[in-house]
Amino acid sequence: MKVIFLQDVKGSGKKGEVKNVADGYARNMLLPKGLAVEATPSNMNNLQNQQASAQHKIDVEKQAASEAAAKVKGKKVIIKAKAGSNSRLFGSVTPANVADALDSQLGVKVDKKKITLNTDIKNFGSYTAAVKFYTGISENVDIEVVEE
Repeated sequence: MKVIFLQDVKGSGKKGEVKNVADGYARNMLLPKGLAVEATPSNMNNLQNQQASAQHKIDVEKQAASEAAAKVKGKKVIIKAKAGSNSRLFGSVTPANVADALDSQLGVKVDKKKITLNTDIKNFGSYTAAVKFYTGISENVDIEVVEE
């Protein structure tokens, strides 16, 4: 019997895969537990539509990431911070501060977890941070830390 797997089944198939399995295995195990559905023409059409939709979503996300990377490329972000003693920062500049500055100054929303600082920013000066927008799409951003 030909089935479409709805979930990963160890030793049998992965989600979205179409496979021939034994009739008894399909009727007694896969179908009652909701792990697979029979590969009827309508179910095959639904599977193709889901795969096309998922691919479209990936394409849209990649396009948005490319546009955001183009906005950031070669730009400098200025972060104002309070000064402590000996012209050191009161605290440090974190990826969350960089994400806020990117949003306010360049209009690019980035999750703080996708920003990697080369070093800890505890002094005033110029630094570089890597921003990962999508798999394979990343840019470096120059950061200028100035006194508030």
